[in-house]
Amino acid sequence: MAKLKKRYVCQACGSVSSQWAGQCGDCGEWNQMVEDAGAVVTPFQARHNLQSGGRAIQLTGLNTDIALPERTSTGIAEFDRALGGGFVEGSATLIGGDPGIGKSTLLLQAAARIASRGLAVAYVSGEEAADQVRLRARRLGLGKAPVMLAAATSVRDILTTLGEGAPPALLIIDSIQTMHSDLIEGAPGTVSQVRAASGELIRFAKERGTALVLVGHVTKDGSIAGPRVLEHMVDTVLAFEGERSHQYRILRAVKNRFGGTDEIGVFAMQTEGLEEVSNPSSLFLTARDENVTGTVVFPALEGTRPVLIEVQALTVRLASGATPRRAVVGWDSGRLAMILAVLEARCGLSFSTCEVYLNIAGGYRVQDPAADMAVAAALVSALAERPIPVDAVVFGEIALSGEVRPVAHGALRCREAAKLGFGRALAPAVQAKDKGGLQLAGFKSLGQFVDHLLGR
Repeated sequence: MAKLKKRYVCQACGSVSSQWAGQCGDCGEWNQMVEDAGAVVTPFQARHNLQSGGRAIQLTGLNTDIALPERTSTGIAEFDRALGGGFVEGSATLIGGDPGIGKSTLLLQAAARIASRGLAVAYVSGEEAADQVRLRARRLGLGKAPVMLAAATSVRDILTTLGEGAPPALLIIDSIQTMHSDLIEGAPGTVSQVRAASGELIRFAKERGTALVLVGHVTKDGSIAGPRVLEHMVDTVLAFEGERSHQYRILRAVKNRFGGTDEIGVFAMQTEGLEEVSNPSSLFLTARDENVTGTVVFPALEGTRPVLIEVQALTVRLASGATPRRAVVGWDSGRLAMILAVLEARCGLSFSTCEVYLNIAGGYRVQDPAADMAVAAALVSALAERPIPVDAVVFGEIALSGEVRPVAHGALRCREAAKLGFGRALAPAVQAKDKGGLQLAGFKSLGQFVDHLLGR
């Protein structure tokens, strides 16, 4: 039942007391204590009221002039590019990727370079013994790096050990699915354990200023295993992509509170580990000594970095009545169907009796809408058996009406193509001024573009 909370207020000094007294204990005045009825308080509210009983926190103005957290460079330019400049003090980074893609190799290389500069680095493995990590480091030529290794799965043991001395500048946990917190029940890798273990490690990183890196497992569809809240808890989420049958690897930022998410780092897997690729276009362009039908070079854009890739198309005519097949590697199959429909409806080209195969060379995956014109050029070249000039690049977006729409950073794409020896660009007409050192031919519609390719 609700009860009335009474208090007595001194009319002279304003001090408050829970009991009446003839003399105020603060100012010494007599007969100044007057009863003041407070709000009605229930027993439940008395136990669960969060407006009192806590400790006061310090509020800092947004415009306060204080030292900002510093970044720690990994010593790997492509890694720093994806991070936005390096690890931030007290940040938490989650990196995920398929098994065997090179996550542990990349982090071990970064840890060795940071430790060689005199910073403390701790590498805790829950999947390998310390001797196994040391063996892998020797194979990579990093055996003499002063990295502190440990094989443990208990979060309490890890934090107790690290809390005894100065905190490390970088802490790597490989992997978070193997960590166990004794605060809750459950086997390692369960949703509750991953959330609890990550929360304790992230709180340690925020309080001690340690840059934390968590390695995460992925599911069969490529998403990071465990609770989705894990991606919300960390500051940066990196996805390590690539096919194991190809040598290239792409480090892509999915979330980054301290930088952009439109930058990528490109690596090549070698026997000595992952090597940086300063010119990614060299991985995705094949030798083009002679004209070949169905091949087009497209200047893709990853963040602020242009990457020249090769789009390959093949059409095979079938006997009457056979069902044609559509196969796509590295591009959206739905978008291919749209381009084929626009070519047939707006340009009069029929692919209904042909099997169509489309491939992005090198295992690269394209999501840039500017690839529409390059795909259309490859399809038309394959169907008409007319090769595209080897010194030309093609880019532009195609609308359902057949209009050729402009794309972002046309001049940047052209400049990169000019650096690699290309001489002309086939692009939207409104971007004719974005030559970037190339001879640019502009087109307003897909029909004009097809007529140009067919020489009509």
